[in-house]
Amino acid sequence: MTKTSLPQAVALSRRSFLVTVGGTAVTVAFASLSSVALGAATAQAATGDFTPNVWVTIASDGIVSIISPASEMGQGVMTSIPLLIAEDMDADWDMVRIVQAPADAEKYGNPNFGGAQLTAGSDTTRGYYLPLRLVGAQTRKILLAIAADRLNLPVGELTTEPSRVVHLPSGRSLGYGEIAATGELPDVLPQVSEADLKPIDQCRYIGRMDVNRIDVPSKVNGTAKFGIDVELPDMLYGAVLRSPVPGEAPESIDDAAARAVKGVIHVVPLRNGVGIIGESYDAARRAKEVLNVTWTNSSSVRRYNSTRLVEAYRDVGRDLAQAGVISHELGADAADAIAGAARVIAADYLSDHVHHVTMEPMNATALVSNDSIEVWAPTQGPGTARDLAARIGGTTPDKVKVHTTLLGGGFGRRAEQDFVIEAVMLANAVQGRPVKVIWSREDDVRHGKYRPLAAQHLQVGLDASGNIVGWHHRLVADSILARISKDRFQRAGGQDSLVTDGAIHNYSVPAHLVQFVRQDNGQDVGSWRAVGNGYTKFAIECVIDEVAAAKGVDPVAFRLELLSEQPRARKVIEAVAAMAEWDSPRDGRALGIAYSDAFEAHCAEVAEVSLDRESGEIRVHNVWCAIDPGVAIQPLNIEAQVAGAIVHGASHALYEQLNIVDGEVQESNLDTYRVMRMSEMPQIHVRIMPTPENRPAGIGEAGLPPVGPAIANAVARLTGGVRLRHYPFLPERVKAALSS
Repeated sequence: MTKTSLPQAVALSRRSFLVTVGGTAVTVAFASLSSVALGAATAQAATGDFTPNVWVTIASDGIVSIISPASEMGQGVMTSIPLLIAEDMDADWDMVRIVQAPADAEKYGNPNFGGAQLTAGSDTTRGYYLPLRLVGAQTRKILLAIAADRLNLPVGELTTEPSRVVHLPSGRSLGYGEIAATGELPDVLPQVSEADLKPIDQCRYIGRMDVNRIDVPSKVNGTAKFGIDVELPDMLYGAVLRSPVPGEAPESIDDAAARAVKGVIHVVPLRNGVGIIGESYDAARRAKEVLNVTWTNSSSVRRYNSTRLVEAYRDVGRDLAQAGVISHELGADAADAIAGAARVIAADYLSDHVHHVTMEPMNATALVSNDSIEVWAPTQGPGTARDLAARIGGTTPDKVKVHTTLLGGGFGRRAEQDFVIEAVMLANAVQGRPVKVIWSREDDVRHGKYRPLAAQHLQVGLDASGNIVGWHHRLVADSILARISKDRFQRAGGQDSLVTDGAIHNYSVPAHLVQFVRQDNGQDVGSWRAVGNGYTKFAIECVIDEVAAAKGVDPVAFRLELLSEQPRARKVIEAVAAMAEWDSPRDGRALGIAYSDAFEAHCAEVAEVSLDRESGEIRVHNVWCAIDPGVAIQPLNIEAQVAGAIVHGASHALYEQLNIVDGEVQESNLDTYRVMRMSEMPQIHVRIMPTPENRPAGIGEAGLPPVGPAIANAVARLTGGVRLRHYPFLPERVKAALSS
């Protein structure tokens, strides 16, 4: 049996049992829980006898309540993760109710994040898949054991149907609710291994097309509660004027005009800004607008100019004398192999800052009462939110309660906790009354944690036949990891796997070297959807096309050649080429292909584009995608997630750009931070090609990395080899490439 590190639940009673999974333990409880039937998309724990430090609770009326440990931000985990338990415990899905987990990493942390309670990196399903299926399997075995005792029958003669233990020869049966009402634990708890899990072809729910997401109905009818929807008795509202340049603080504050605004309760000086508390959001917002603040002038970020720096980063990448930290080294010495090559292809790929622009701007609500704190937040990291709230409020984590609401988009931005910290700080100033802090869209755009500015220098050595003999990939960027965890960054020897994610590809090359050259210019950078894969696959897939062109071979055939030992990769590439009719001529259009192995998903995409040479505008007409997700837990949701990621990927490749001049962000709202419009949407065609013998891949981000390079490669085929090497492909950049 594969050992799985799953957090241990505590507080066992006579009516609960300990599920042992790979040497660790999880609590499952019996209780009267009809009050949990609050509707599928509830984000609040139930009242009554429910104890939220358990995974499963079975009520006497047959309702099965299952904890959802991850944050629901539109990716469907509030359905897919509880579904895993329901599948192997053979619960009737119509009788299942979902309860959002409290903030408690010890109990509900993700094994793939070292037990941290974090929803990010397309790692939720990958982390919880095996542990929670085993929880379901052992729950079923214990129900069988209890029923065997009740019916006075050998347990081997019993089986289960949805939420019922059945003795087929006699027709006798017990519902799970009946077992819960009077159940006694068996003296010896049955153990489980992966052999006890249902084969995928026998699953009732996994892989089914008709299992709908439980959060969608409330989002359609408007009853879904996001963080921004939180309403509490006696609630106040907060707004924060933040320093225009990161690292600065208020030097002097003239708040006379702000205090004169009707409804203003309090003005709170903060380390990096000034908070306003009002009886309404409008009062707080208007008061913020009339604050007169003089800021310090000492931050190093005041020298930050993104246009200048990306060029400087490119020069660093080209300068091989500037050593980088080795992130990956495979095979022979890449530098020697390239030095002895018959031909060397060298290329630089640049990517600008991009912002998350989630549909729901940042917000959080906090209530501080003496040494206890309660937080309502759309956060990707409730455990971290709890710990930081405790630190800010001067109390201990056990006295902090975090309610994770639905998230109106995350993409990595809500893994940060700055919006939670602000809410706790303002609530601390008016103890006893909850304060909801809402960021305006301008606040959100100008004070984010942007994807790093990055330059990539690639050198690929070819022999006389055009075969790759060496591959050297240098990434130049600021570090995400050094900011969020200096200790981890130091323990990693200066490597940043977040920034370099995706640079290790599975193409067959005899010598492969990846280096990270860190820059430190003071600007906070963070994870953005697909993290490093969003730009590393851009560079890799464009260079693969360039090598294919140099060799005079078809780019699809060339990829298949380099992936001769990767059958899953070959399968999706062959499938997407067939979907797009790769060899068919296009009038005024061209096709480009790209492949990604990000998040353990095999994903190939073809983009069909046209180009207005006079304006430099690219139009994407179609994107075809073939994806192998391993086990396809929810096929319809996989299709939706991939389609959404394709849109996001095309948007950031064509339009999205955040400029910083002298430390100040120049964009402010969606009129200046350009995203793809509805009228610019391509037709999207997705084919899911599951391989049930493999565990599920990460899906929420997997469709994004190949889009940009597929577009760039299509432009190259359309123009006879013009290469686009700078995200985004702005019209002026396209025209410059055409004229170079």
